[in-house]
Formats: sequence, structure tokens, C-alpha cells
Amino acid sequence: MNNVSRRTFLKSSAAVGAATFLPPHIALGNTASTGVAPSEKVNVAFIASSGKGYRNCKAFMSTGLLNVVALCDVDLNQDNAKESAAMHPGAKQFTDFRKMFDEMEDQIDAVVVSTPDHSHFAATMHAMMLGKHVWCEKPLAHTFGQCERLMQMAEKTGVVTQMGNQGHSSGNMTQFQAWTEAGVIKDVTHITAYMNKGRRWHGWGSSTTGYPSDPMPEGMNWDAWTATAVEKPFSNRLHPGNWRSWFDYGCGCFGDWGPHILDTAHRFLKLGYPDTIEAVKLEGANDFVYPQASTIRFDFPERHGMPACEVTWYDGVDNIPVVEPEYGRINEATGERDPLKIKADSPGKIIYGKDLTFQGGSHGKVLQVIPRDKYKEVHASLPKFETKMSNHWLNFLLACKGEEESRSPFSASAPLSQVFNLGMLAQRFGGSLEFDAKTKQITNHELANAMLDPAPRRGWEEYYRA
Repeated sequence: MNNVSRRTFLKSSAAVGAATFLPPHIALGNTASTGVAPSEKVNVAFIASSGKGYRNCKAFMSTGLLNVVALCDVDLNQDNAKESAAMHPGAKQFTDFRKMFDEMEDQIDAVVVSTPDHSHFAATMHAMMLGKHVWCEKPLAHTFGQCERLMQMAEKTGVVTQMGNQGHSSGNMTQFQAWTEAGVIKDVTHITAYMNKGRRWHGWGSSTTGYPSDPMPEGMNWDAWTATAVEKPFSNRLHPGNWRSWFDYGCGCFGDWGPHILDTAHRFLKLGYPDTIEAVKLEGANDFVYPQASTIRFDFPERHGMPACEVTWYDGVDNIPVVEPEYGRINEATGERDPLKIKADSPGKIIYGKDLTFQGGSHGKVLQVIPRDKYKEVHASLPKFETKMSNHWLNFLLACKGEEESRSPFSASAPLSQVFNLGMLAQRFGGSLEFDAKTKQITNHELANAMLDPAPRRGWEEYYRA
């Protein structure tokens, strides 16, 4: 690691403060069919060039506003990693982001972190410590304490930050904001959120008794893959995609889908932190792998003049919430209401307000007033909202250029991710956890409280000292 550069940066950023921090100069680039001048492009390094990193790279390239200057992946022999390298022959390749920054710090304006959940923190923290703008995939980090540190560093440095919950650059966000400000969504007392699609660990997770081991692929940088987390043997049940199944490495269904379902409700209802998190149901609970199904209830207290709000989360293929009969559509043939059924392949939420109830999906899908006859009654008076805007990838690059503000900065996405971190602990330990929002501590479960911020693996402590 470039300790001299990092110390110099931290010293200077502390001296000037977040309010006056100037982002890195955006330079270089090549003329392209987009017509964007070279000086207007952002030099971006991708940490993870396979899987989600490969897809993110293609999405960013469609904007025409960046140069891909570096590709970093722990296994450059993966098909997607090879395809990324072929598409960007001028980009230097690395298997360790620390070496990438040591060699190319001055050539990078921004980074995109698309690694597994457990390794988001170190790569993102390193980038911000060097003054680089950061896009980090959802959830922001694997633990509550990691999210806290990332939020603090983002505030300290003033760099542009964005979490990859792309629905935050769509009508999903502008509608919720407009309808909340207009009082259409008000006095919400309960939210039902659900994600009932099959997960990777379904079928084998509940019978797991420990970590398996498989031969290490040639060229794999397992140290960089493990990062700050506890080290286990290489296994196909960890890499390339199954890491999300394990408490030690992934954030389960919460981290995968929560940021796409509850992001706008958390932000615009100013939910903050819950004071109680209860595991109402755990099916197929295991010491290593997430449950086959779970129902987790969060109790958020009164805040900012809004009433207490209960958020109940359902995951698992057959763990589908039941909706009250009065929210179904009227059957024209019978004159009676048909039940409103939740489809297993349609993640979403139902929001119960004082005067109106809303059903929404995930990502960018907008809310609908339910039941249908109530919507017909009020639709003419519903506020309009913007639906045409830069997408999430373009928004980040424009924010790097100072032309827009990022829509999911760490100041918003870190507290959101921390709620899911708390839910993960309820899935892991069961029972009811009491959380003190002032001290940010779990007060009734010593082990769960310790897991809010577990110590990093030896050799990775420096990211916790920044």
C-alpha cells in the first residue's frame, strides 16, 4: 500500500475539511463517437471485472463519459474477466486492488467496486483515502461498523459516492419524494416487504455443518478475495457466486434485495434505526448459512413528527405475506373483492399510510394506490413526478464531473445498509434484539453486539484506523 500517499492525503483532507475538499482533477480520455471531449471523460478503475463488475462496466461504457484505465479481479481467468480485458486492451490488469492503487493512483479519478459483500469495505475505503470517487455495489458493506466508517470517510473527504441501488435514479425515488412532500404518503405505521424468489442456498443451506474445500483455481488471489473477513479454504460454495449464502461473507437476501425494495421508504420516511429487531420466523436456521425462509420485524420509533412504524420483511419461496382482503380488486362478475395475492417472483412492498395504502415493486417500479377503486377515486389529485433523468451510472459520472449530485450517496445508503446489517444478525441469532440508536449498540445480546463490528483479519487492520 502507498502509505506515504495515503498519509499525505489524509493530512491534507483533515486540514481543509469536507466543505472545501476539491475532487481529483478529471483528465485524459479519447475522442469517441459520443463527441465528448477528452478532458471531459472520467478515468475509472473497475475492482471486479467479472460477474456484476462485468455488467457494471458495460453499463458505464454506454454513457460514453469514461475511460477504463484499470481492471482488477481476483481471478482473471474467469470468462467475464477475459471478455472485459478484450474489450479494454489499454486497461492494466491486476488481481489485488492495493497493487493497482500503488501503481496507478495518479491515473485514476474514480473506482467501481463490484466485489462480494465482505470485500466492499476495504476497496472502497482505500479509494476514498486516496481521494477517489467511488461507486460501490449494494449493500454498502458487510457489517454495521464498516458502513459507519465508510459514511464517516465520505463526509471527511467530500468525494462523490454512490451505492449501486439503481432504482434510486428512477421514478421510484422521485415519486416517493414528491408524494411524501405533498402529504400523499403520510403517517405510515406499517410496511410489508417481501422477496420470495429462490436463493442459491435453498436446498443445501440448512444441512451445512461447516465450510467445504475444493482445489484452488490457477491464478486465484485468495488473500485479496478474503480481504478483511475470516479466512476459509477455497470452495466452489464460496466463489464465484455462492458467497452470498454465508454469514461470514454475504448479506443474504437482505443485502441483495433490501436496497432495491426499502430504499425510498427508509430515506423519505426518515426511518433511521429501529429500536427492536425480532426474528418472527426462521425456517432451516443454520450456524453458517442464511435460513431457508425468514420473517424479520423492525420496530422504528416515532421521529420527526411521524408515528412509530413497523417494517416486516418476508423471504423464502413459500413465506409469502397475506394481504388484507379489502385491498383486492372488485370482481365485476360477483361484485365482491378478489384477494390481492403476492406473486413469488415479484419482490416488493405494501405501505400502509393514514389515508392511503400503496403497493410497490423493486428497483425503479413506482407505487400504485390500492385497492384499484380507491386509486380511481384519487388519481386526478396525485402529484406529478419526474420520470426522465440520468440513469444511476450516468448520474455517478456526472456527479464526478460536478454536473449533478449523486442520488444514493453514502450519507443515505450507509444507514440503509446498516438496517439490513441488523436484520442479518436477527437471522443469525434469532430472538429479539434491542438496539440503542444513540450509542449504536445492541443492548441485550453480547455476541450480536460484537458482530456489529468484528475485528478485521490480521494484515488488514489499517482500514479500521483511518
